[in-house]
Amino acid sequence: MERLLSRREASDAVGDQGWRLVLGTLRTCVPVGSLAEAADVATRAVGACGADADEHLRIDLRSRHVSLTLRPRAFGGVTARDTELARLITAALHTLGRTTTPHPDAATRSVQEWEVAVDALDIASVRPFWKAVLGYADEAGRHGPEDRLIDPFRQGPAVWFQQMTEPRPQRNRIHFDISVPHDEAADRIAAALAAGGHLVSDERAPAFWVLADHEGNEVCVTTWQGRDP
Repeated sequence: MERLLSRREASDAVGDQGWRLVLGTLRTCVPVGSLAEAADVATRAVGACGADADEHLRIDLRSRHVSLTLRPRAFGGVTARDTELARLITAALHTLGRTTTPHPDAATRSVQEWEVAVDALDIASVRPFWKAVLGYADEAGRHGPEDRLIDPFRQGPAVWFQQMTEPRPQRNRIHFDISVPHDEAADRIAAALAAGGHLVSDERAPAFWVLADHEGNEVCVTTWQGRDP
């Protein structure tokens, strides 16, 4: 098994290529003008990855952009092979006159990943319920009560469980985690505050900031930074 890169190593390796490290994946977008162009981009990206495409690459095609994600299927985190594939894809697309960017245009958001966190007193007892009702699965090699659940089709957000120490009937027990590129966090937080939210805590920034709407419903804006030893 290849060594997992540290978050700093992974981010530094591809930042100048228009890729961003977001929640243990490398992500980028390629602006296009049609689905036909999107299919062409996807074909070129798969070709750049060669035999590693099935194991490492995920593609989402839309008429305005193609989203590319790199991470080994078998285990969580980014390896040197993923960063190499990012560079190969970027170079291959450059020959088509295409660019890889974390922010495809000024009117849309950057690349991101989000999770749903469920607060629970007895995680082991509630995790099977969420696994069954969502049709979700364990990540490879990770099936303990503290491990998150994932959509086997990789279309929906992951679900993880946060340990409660005592009942909190006065506070919401499900919150969103929005993982964004490290250089996007400040703008995303500013936009949320301008839209009526407030900062609950920045004690763990830049790993995450806790925000809330005017009724107290919470969301964490998270980055890879501040997490490595």
